[in-house]
Amino acid sequence: MASPAAEDGTAAGQAEPPDGQLPGNARREQFSLAFVRLVAAAAGCSIKSHETDYDGVDITITSSADYSKFYCPELELQVKCTTQHRLLTSTHMSWPMEAKPFRKLTNPKRYNEAFLGVLLVPADPASWLEQDEDTLLTRSRMYWHRAAELGEIPEDQGTRTVHLPRSNLFTVPQLLTIMQTIGEGGDW
Repeated sequence: MASPAAEDGTAAGQAEPPDGQLPGNARREQFSLAFVRLVAAAAGCSIKSHETDYDGVDITITSSADYSKFYCPELELQVKCTTQHRLLTSTHMSWPMEAKPFRKLTNPKRYNEAFLGVLLVPADPASWLEQDEDTLLTRSRMYWHRAAELGEIPEDQGTRTVHLPRSNLFTVPQLLTIMQTIGEGGDW
């Protein structure tokens, strides 16, 4: 006879299994990519993955919509993830970037529109998700900014802190608005 199940799904009297032991940086990276995939799927968009982020982006989001100027617009996204809530102010999310990736992301000759997204998650990974039979809830949020609006970095400077407005919350409606703007010719 099987042991009765506890509320958390483990058998009564049995210890919870250990987590998968993925290091914190890798865990945050995977969670941020999954967050983007979740929002993109809910928006009816698809994802093109990159084997590396050598060109300054982690993921490409594509739309199959036919807009007034472009069919199937896409955007490239550099994704970061942090537990540092001190970086969030009343008006923006601050993010320090090293010069080399900053220059790649903001290169004005990029073929596709590029964006930076920073996902803010709780310090304890156990609180990143709550789920049950009816709900999937995350206590995280992503702020974004168009790379072309991040400014420049002087040649002799090694880092630059950028500010992502709190109003730029990476949500389904905002992603659809970004795609529409790109699809209609990018009048920002």
